Amino acid sequence: MAQSTRATRTLEQAGIAFSLHAYEYDSTADSIGVAAAHALGADPGQVFKTLMILADGKPACIVAPSSGEVSMKKAAAAFGAKAATMMKPADAERLTGYKIGGISPFGQTRRVPVALDETAVLWDAIFLNGGQRGLQVRLQGDDARQLLDAVLCDVAA
Repeated sequence: MAQSTRATRTLEQAGIAFSLHAYEYDSTADSIGVAAAHALGADPGQVFKTLMILADGKPACIVAPSSGEVSMKKAAAAFGAKAATMMKPADAERLTGYKIGGISPFGQTRRVPVALDETAVLWDAIFLNGGQRGLQVRLQGDDARQLLDAVLCDVAA
């Protein structure tokens, strides 16, 4: 497994402290994020998933705990939109440059607005996808918020 990805290089270039955590990726899991949390021995609320959405037809990114569902109504509101829908997987891959199951909010090929669930800053550190399947980065939630220039909000369903 490559330990250097666009996501990790983005974090390094920004001077963000992080650690890498590899795990056995299970593509058949009901929830990739929850499976990652179990593999890492972490609380599922501490492992965040990256979801690509369309808010009023415009691409955006939601970063939320893998332990819960995302409210599309709250996601839309985070971007000042009336409605939000999940982006089609092929479109998400094309937009981010990452494969589904390995989409990181860091180092995407096209920068889009990001909303980060407010619980991210309550943990000492959170896990986010490191840019490939089976790789997570552990960092402070506020460092993620600042680097992503993310809106901090409640997106839980």
